[in-house]
Amino acid sequence: MRKRTIEDYVELLYNLQKDNEPVHTNDIAHALNFNPASITEIFQKLSKEGYINYEKYSGVTLTKKGKKIAIATKNKHDTLKQFLKILGVDETTANIDACKIEHVINSDTMNRLKKFVEFVQEVEEGSSLIDHFKHYYETGKN
Repeated sequence: MRKRTIEDYVELLYNLQKDNEPVHTNDIAHALNFNPASITEIFQKLSKEGYINYEKYSGVTLTKKGKKIAIATKNKHDTLKQFLKILGVDETTANIDACKIEHVINSDTMNRLKKFVEFVQEVEEGSSLIDHFKHYYETGKN
């Protein structure tokens, strides 16, 4: 199974899983607008590779391995989304783009982006640098 596919599914499972309760095939099928039979096949593959615990008709839970990947992927996604929103990208587009970028970004680049987002979030609202960038983006002038 491809890395991106694994990351997408375990992240979705992590987001849907409440209080370590199993996530059911229909939950995933509904979230992705897929046929439940297709989800069952994916669950079987993820289980075989050690990312989830899967029992037919009982749903799935993440293994330690799956949860570790899910949390790391979610953290990357959240940071990328925040970075894009800082740049003025709308919420929907930022979410879609973050989902694509999270799978291919270099870890050193990701670490720098994370630090940048943390830095910007600590700076007061209306920072002159961010305001200056917004003005430049809208007008093309310094």
